[in-house]
Amino acid sequence: MQISLDTSKFYDRIWAAFIFFTRLPFWRLYQPPKEAYQTVVEHWPLVGWLTGASMAAVLYFGSMLFPYEIAILLAILTRLLITGALHEDGLADFMDGFGGGGTDRQRILDIMKDSRIGTYGVITLILYFLLLFFALHAMTPYDAALTIVAVDPFAKMLSAQIIQMMPYARTEETAKSHIVYRKFNMVAGISLAIQGLLPMGIFIYIMYARLDWQLLIFVPAITMYFLYMLIWRRLRGYTGDCCGAMFLITELATLLVASYYLSV
Repeated sequence: MQISLDTSKFYDRIWAAFIFFTRLPFWRLYQPPKEAYQTVVEHWPLVGWLTGASMAAVLYFGSMLFPYEIAILLAILTRLLITGALHEDGLADFMDGFGGGGTDRQRILDIMKDSRIGTYGVITLILYFLLLFFALHAMTPYDAALTIVAVDPFAKMLSAQIIQMMPYARTEETAKSHIVYRKFNMVAGISLAIQGLLPMGIFIYIMYARLDWQLLIFVPAITMYFLYMLIWRRLRGYTGDCCGAMFLITELATLLVASYYLSV
């Protein structure tokens, strides 16, 4: 009976992650209990399997029908539609807060919660999409597709560590989603590692002779660490916007390394 109960909770948490991190109508199929949403980060890389695979498929097969530049734009648009630009919104809010809030913790939090986008957010999104586009364009469609499938869940696994490293910066009542993520237990941590490392491990195995896998792992890891230090010094805690921004920046850092080695 206990095993059945645990299995039920496990599936509840997976459903909650896909409902929370995408705009696909999974909620029409199943409605997990509210407490399941406290664990969505534990299955964030698993959602990355879906978003990464969808983006990669559109890029690779789209390049057979359209010029490569259009296929890349369609791939980027695909993920934006699936996620509802959730992470990009977080990146813009993060940059507005940290760019315009100075060292005032409360002001940073207030700016990040403001639904309006500011100068820092606009400039950051423009630069982010330009770098993303050119990083993918530097590779062949095949290489770019494989890279996306591996990097999306890997970057989400790395970024998820932030909730283990510091407390939540707001209260549940003042959070945008009214959810505070729980810290991982050992089983959740192992599951998270498998979700993020398995696609990356397969990618490194396929591309072993063409890239420096140590640099491919080190650059996003050190990027994540410096972002963690910045967030800790300014906020002494994380928010959902911090998670989204960390994911996109960490993913971009990994893609830039891959594009350096796999460029045509």
